[in-house]
Amino acid sequence: MRFKRAGFVLTATATTLVFAGTASTASASPFPDPAPGGPLRPHEPDVTGPRNLDTITVQTTRNAGRSITIAFDRRSRTSQNTVPAAARRFVFLFDRSISFNPEAFPTCARTIIDDEGVRACPPGSQVGSGRLTAFDGAQQDVLLFNSQVDGMRGALVVIPEAGMVLEQTFEQVSAPYRRAHRWALDEIVPPTPVPPGQRAGTARFELSFGATRMVDGRPVGFAETTARPGARLRFGLWSEFVTGQIALPTDTAKLR
Repeated sequence: MRFKRAGFVLTATATTLVFAGTASTASASPFPDPAPGGPLRPHEPDVTGPRNLDTITVQTTRNAGRSITIAFDRRSRTSQNTVPAAARRFVFLFDRSISFNPEAFPTCARTIIDDEGVRACPPGSQVGSGRLTAFDGAQQDVLLFNSQVDGMRGALVVIPEAGMVLEQTFEQVSAPYRRAHRWALDEIVPPTPVPPGQRAGTARFELSFGATRMVDGRPVGFAETTARPGARLRFGLWSEFVTGQIALPTDTAKLR
């Protein structure tokens, strides 16, 4: 199967904050860009569309050593019960206690997935999985692979059934977010030939980050935390849509 470039989303529900505006006013919104140093998305003008009402829930589970599994669950709806507006960009915000070790895991190059499929990825390069749910209820499996994106540490979210791949890069968060967060995964949803107003947003997207391997006789996690079991960890999902709307749903998860 040939894979093509496309974008979907990731995710965590305690608070949903929304700013309705245009992409050009994003920097002036109550939620400034958490990862301004990340890749730039080609400009597209805002389109008329529904206002998304997004929430996230996150579950965190301690594994061997400091390894942790982080399971995001994003849900999106509109007040009119219509298909949600499509996304331009998502930035996943992780608790300050969480760090990542992508260098300790094999990588799977985008070209391998495009040309040969996910089965050709090196053993140990898959670092998560999940599920996508469309507005009509149709579901598709999702796989997460450690990778490099334009020479930067990142991950590839792959939807094999649809033949689609989403690219993410690790970024340190900007100043307004540093009290609660340190690292982010910056996801650019690239433009497609489909007009922005006709692109369908997803109703739900579930994705877990979690893999552990032995390195020099000790367990190393793709994601790790210095927090103790029972600690409350903070997450967020900065979101920009084709309508110009910006939202920041957040959640606090108890480490199990």
